[in-house]
Amino acid sequence: MGARAWALLLVLCGTTFLEGADIAMLAIAIPTIRSDLGLSTGTAAWVISAYVLGYAGFTLLGGRAADLLGRRRMFLVWLGVFLAFSGLGGLATEGWMLIVARFVTGVAAAFMTPAAMSVITTSYAEGPERNKALLVFAGTSAGGFSLGLVIGGLLTELGWRWVFFAPVILTAVILAAAVRLVPGADAPTAKAWATLRSGGFDLPGAVAVAGAMLLLAFGVVRLEHGLDGWPVTLGVVLAGLLLGAAFVGVERRAAAPLVRLAIFRTGSVVRAGLGALLYLGSFMGFQFVITLYLQELRGWSSWQTALALVVMGCDVVLAPTLTPRLVQRHGHARVILGGFLLALLAYALFLPVGMDWTYAAMFPTLFLVGAGFALAYGPLLIAATEGVAAHEQGLAGGILHTSTQFGAAIGVSAVTAVHGLASPGAGEAAGSGQALDAFRTALAVPVALAAVGVAVALAGALRGPRGPRGPRGPWGPRPGQPAALSDASAPALPATTDAR
Repeated sequence: MGARAWALLLVLCGTTFLEGADIAMLAIAIPTIRSDLGLSTGTAAWVISAYVLGYAGFTLLGGRAADLLGRRRMFLVWLGVFLAFSGLGGLATEGWMLIVARFVTGVAAAFMTPAAMSVITTSYAEGPERNKALLVFAGTSAGGFSLGLVIGGLLTELGWRWVFFAPVILTAVILAAAVRLVPGADAPTAKAWATLRSGGFDLPGAVAVAGAMLLLAFGVVRLEHGLDGWPVTLGVVLAGLLLGAAFVGVERRAAAPLVRLAIFRTGSVVRAGLGALLYLGSFMGFQFVITLYLQELRGWSSWQTALALVVMGCDVVLAPTLTPRLVQRHGHARVILGGFLLALLAYALFLPVGMDWTYAAMFPTLFLVGAGFALAYGPLLIAATEGVAAHEQGLAGGILHTSTQFGAAIGVSAVTAVHGLASPGAGEAAGSGQALDAFRTALAVPVALAAVGVAVALAGALRGPRGPRGPRGPWGPRPGQPAALSDASAPALPATTDAR
């Protein structure tokens, strides 16, 4: 890749780093925020959950908007919204202000991230070049989360409001560079205009899918309450499923559907979405459990916890260096399977955790978690978009990121629910054997999710050619093998690239 291609990738990676770091910094700072603003436990939980609801609820809409209204336009506009509401979060004086700011920030990410991903998939030639760009993009996202834990610990010591103001500064720098570097004309394509004129923006479909995603995400978040209020949880989930069924009906009849349902017949898109859901669910569930273990049982400070977890950021190095070579040599399916196997091993190694474990005893698990992420997540991004037509790259990215957000919500909520059900009563000591058993029980959630992920990845690997020379892998075309609807023959970043 040339200098301009690398500069564009740096800008796009800056946004995914920002998103990962933003989530991690808030996770570290939330106890301090709760204490300073006098928030209840429920309000503090909603500060975290609001972002997930906004992100999961609007990602499919955001991906399609990038395809129809312009990738550059959606990227720049929603990056600006992300900047504004990050700053407003730092100025909040009440819990509801933080919740609103986090919800809108999540909505901004729902439009911004699929647009950034589709800029990559339409600006870099399919094959090794695009694969490398996507692997760097994926590694930067995970690295942002890992480094965000450390940065969040430091900024929280200076004042929790800096957790919101620091992203504003970084976003402003990225936005200034993006205006110059992100390619694409200012107006939607003629085909997009025709689509908008003929069927509008499929407003009924947009409302139905956003409502379904919001309700389902809310239902998942309510799993944190365990059996408490289960009728409400069940009702919300059923309402989400009914609205989802209504969305399918609308899309079947729409002249210009928001989501072309036939895209779900692309096996790589579906398998990548399911794989991303399972991997992110296990990853975020484990991260939540180990944070509770270190801070609540071991009494470590937020700074000590953040520093201990930074080794999980090894994927920043492994994703752009080791993973591309493995993908080129073995294909997507085997590398994805390897990532799930490393994750399963990592979580299983932590099951016998004790009160006197040293950091050296924890280190293998933490390193394997990061290494597994490097192997699995990037190839899942490749599989989700390879073989998809250029005008649906945003939609494919939206499907993938919807899966990741639901996976993260399921992982954290399920872990919280299991931990709550297994925790000792109020009269028990915080460091009792029962409390430790509760953490061990909660660890069964990421282990189970990773085990299912191994089964899914193994089934995919067994269905396709085993060698790198096979015409088509089970997760999509082999590296360098042009797909039927791809832009594999297009030169990288031509002067007239349409990256909308």
